Amino acid sequence: MINVGIIGFGIVGSGTAKVLLEHKDILRERLGFEINLKRIADLDIKRDRGINVPEGVLTTDVNMIFNDPDIQIVVELIGGIRPAKDFILKAIQNGKHVVTANKALLATEGTDIFDAAYKAGVEVGFEASVAGAIPIIKVMKEGLVANRIKAVYGIINGTSNYILTKMTEEGVEFYDALKEAQKLGYAEADPTLDIEGIDTAHKLTILATLSYGIPLSYNSIHIEGISKISSQDIGFASELGYKVKLLAIAKESEGEIELRVHPTMLPKEYLISKVDGPFNAIYVEGDATGSTLYYGRGAGSVPTGSAVVSDIVDIARNIQKNAIGRVPTIPKIFGDIRIKKIDDVISKYYFRFSALDRPGVLSKISGILGNYNISIASVIQKGRKIGEAVPLVVLTHEAKEKDVRQAVNEIDQLSVVMDKTIFIRVEGKEGS
Repeated sequence: MINVGIIGFGIVGSGTAKVLLEHKDILRERLGFEINLKRIADLDIKRDRGINVPEGVLTTDVNMIFNDPDIQIVVELIGGIRPAKDFILKAIQNGKHVVTANKALLATEGTDIFDAAYKAGVEVGFEASVAGAIPIIKVMKEGLVANRIKAVYGIINGTSNYILTKMTEEGVEFYDALKEAQKLGYAEADPTLDIEGIDTAHKLTILATLSYGIPLSYNSIHIEGISKISSQDIGFASELGYKVKLLAIAKESEGEIELRVHPTMLPKEYLISKVDGPFNAIYVEGDATGSTLYYGRGAGSVPTGSAVVSDIVDIARNIQKNAIGRVPTIPKIFGDIRIKKIDDVISKYYFRFSALDRPGVLSKISGILGNYNISIASVIQKGRKIGEAVPLVVLTHEAKEKDVRQAVNEIDQLSVVMDKTIFIRVEGKEGS
């Protein structure tokens, strides 16, 4: 028997407990031994979670988990940085293996945790930290271990994906879609972490380390959210054959790694573009496998609880077979791989200029773009209003980010441009 203690009885904690208790017999049959949920610690043990928890399992004293020599695996599901980090380190110091869904903690403080676990000879499972029910951590650590990863593209925040889907399908503006997401429980009362790309960046940090053997690099990620995306831009993107998604991007080129999170236009025909609503998807391109796509629920009590239990099972098997460390928690850090600065990134771009409808305006704008080596692929101009501001949409061929920013800054100074230029990066094959 392997005994488990859970810290945190909220959404994910209750989902994990539900899976462990209701699937106890199935797990025993599949494993050949029992996984026993011995203790759940939470500040609130009175509220009904709709789960029939055996008597004596619930406690408000977290030390009953740390100090119990029979508990071999501690599951941290309270979220946040403190006291979560302290709890995990204390569990490790007490010789216990750890499972967590805490992507923010791992992305920003993970080095301390992984180092402590390595020195203590215990394992850290974190499958539920990225993309909920999708087993992407196991895919990266085991399924694709024979590959050199060329690129990872992820829709890994269900809140933002729901909002963008709502805007795309119904033509509503961002804040109306956000209110609907909050009403349905997809968005928090304070949605900043989701809509500003921070949650996505936490997850990308973990994926990038697994993909490229680089140190956890949250502070090196370029992060933009979706709050400035308008239904007008989504409409123009559709007319050009694209959909707008909040994308996590990690890709290798010439010994450098790009790490960025931002709204991205993707060709409509791409499979990942068809992932809508609160669902997640991760596209991984390996040199041996080629393109692979992983799709499923990125959040939710029981789906995420399922991912937590998968880590518990892996660690339990390793305990039973005396094979701790069989699969390294994170890969060995490779050589000195540089993370590319956003200024050096090469991409295609979508521009929306708010320009006066006058002769020669397009030539002025295109002239400045040309001066910065930015070549125009297509142009859309609608709703002619002589002497008034109208949207002028330009799609470019590949250009350098630094050149784009300088060009936009110069264009915005023109007397015929009435508002700040909107630009969105475009991914996809040239000419798609």
